[in-house]
Amino acid sequence: MRILLTLVLFFVFQAQAANPAAVRAEHGMVVSRSALASQAGVAIMKSGGNAIDAAVATGFALAVAYPSAGNLGGGGLAVIRLADGTVVTLDHRETAPGKASRDMFLDGNGAVIPGMSRQSHAASGVPGTVDGLLVLLEKYGTKTRQEVMAEAIRLARDGFPLSKDMADQFAEVLGAMRNYPASLAIFTRNGEPYREGDIWKQPDLAQTLERIAEEGRDGFYKGRVADLIVAEMGRGNGLISLEDLANYRSVWREPIHGAYRGHEIWGMPPPSSGGVLIVEMLNMLEPHDLAGLSRDSAPAIHLMIEAERRAYADRSEHLGDPDFFPVPIAKLLSKDYARGRFADFRVDQASPSETIAAGKWPAESLETTHFSVVDAAGNAVALTTTLNSGFGNRIVVTGAGFLLNNEMDDFSIKENTANQYGLIGREANSIESGKRMLSSMSPTIVTKDDKPFLITGSPGGSTIITTVLQVIVNVIDHGMNIADAVARPRYHHQWQPDSVMYDAGAIPPETIKSLEAMGHKGFRMFPFGGLGDANSILIEDGELHGMKDPRNEGLAAGY
Repeated sequence: MRILLTLVLFFVFQAQAANPAAVRAEHGMVVSRSALASQAGVAIMKSGGNAIDAAVATGFALAVAYPSAGNLGGGGLAVIRLADGTVVTLDHRETAPGKASRDMFLDGNGAVIPGMSRQSHAASGVPGTVDGLLVLLEKYGTKTRQEVMAEAIRLARDGFPLSKDMADQFAEVLGAMRNYPASLAIFTRNGEPYREGDIWKQPDLAQTLERIAEEGRDGFYKGRVADLIVAEMGRGNGLISLEDLANYRSVWREPIHGAYRGHEIWGMPPPSSGGVLIVEMLNMLEPHDLAGLSRDSAPAIHLMIEAERRAYADRSEHLGDPDFFPVPIAKLLSKDYARGRFADFRVDQASPSETIAAGKWPAESLETTHFSVVDAAGNAVALTTTLNSGFGNRIVVTGAGFLLNNEMDDFSIKENTANQYGLIGREANSIESGKRMLSSMSPTIVTKDDKPFLITGSPGGSTIITTVLQVIVNVIDHGMNIADAVARPRYHHQWQPDSVMYDAGAIPPETIKSLEAMGHKGFRMFPFGGLGDANSILIEDGELHGMKDPRNEGLAAGY
């Protein structure tokens, strides 16, 4: 078995030289999980729109063309860098319904009710995506709703050929949809699985999008669509009310800001944990000569793991919705704090996680999606959006054509009790009415010399943060072009469990032996297609370099 693994890793390393090349452009670029969504965004820029217009067009198109994570029924986070240098962030994360309560997923004996926080109507938080995209458009866009939504509406109404990837995704979740007729009506062809090349149409979703285009947020949060959402809640034990929908509002928040080796790092603040942790880890790494170490060497990986271990321990205790919990952001971002946090780092020995801190945290599903956008004027958008699990709770709102999220599982449903990912949360992330659940989504913009330099982000639950960290380090410390920085195999440590997860080819066998000798343990290859999906853009010498992560479908589209 060891010989076979060694041969597999050898061929992976040999294949790295054949990484796909980045796409180059001069005027504008969109990189997303869906070729159709990327093309929708670029078309808007070609017609005179800016990066914000393109991001909104891409976001609505993803709701049609990539339904496992693109959505109307979920939420997201956006970091925006404007042409004048202003950086803002928009939190359009879902919120707990007004009737939500701390123990809502527990039975009379205080035990967790199996599956309720993931596979029921009660699993859904109040959706934020529609409000967030419209707020972005109204504040910083130049196009009308009708213009930026036209392609999404056309794709839903007229349909498009399914790729093998999407047909396979539908087939995988049909069993979980068997009790929901509206879901089966959309994701099967009269009860039979769709096949590659079949034309997939979504007439109910097209009507919902048309209402939003015509009426704005009232076309979703009030009126017929809102009534359909509440009626769907009534078919199960859902809690979202008309009042919850009418009262939902996105929140503008101060961006996370850090500095690393002459670059400015701009990230998402809580309820995202990503912005804080990325800057905290970069602060720990900055005093060390990463550029002088081979990226795949034991010393380099040891250094990265130890920074990750300490930052994720802080996540478990200190991060939650800042409107409900006092998050010590300034302290966590301090370079002095990072130096103190890393004071016990040893170059030759791992720090057992149980000696760092105690407690674990919740994380969202791997089925999130991220896209990056930039225009010729220097406007840039990093936006990550999710339903939580792939296809959310698998429940389509009857008559409205979109899936509901299951983000309530991202709360700590019971203190010190593992959620679906075997992770544990505490008080900072407990359920409260109106509260936003903690997220790992990490849309990030890096600037250099007061100009946009790198736009990145990823899906992947708790692995989002380390994916983004490695893309940044690959570019800044290891001098990689964006194609190599994104395609390079990755690894991940999140404090608890005390183990190292890695892509095939990320850590050479001899390096694993060296790391084990230092005390690192629990090495396991990531069981799915690869860690993250970092759709990124690098700007150098005025030229845009877009890289679609080769781990998945999608497109870097530019002009």
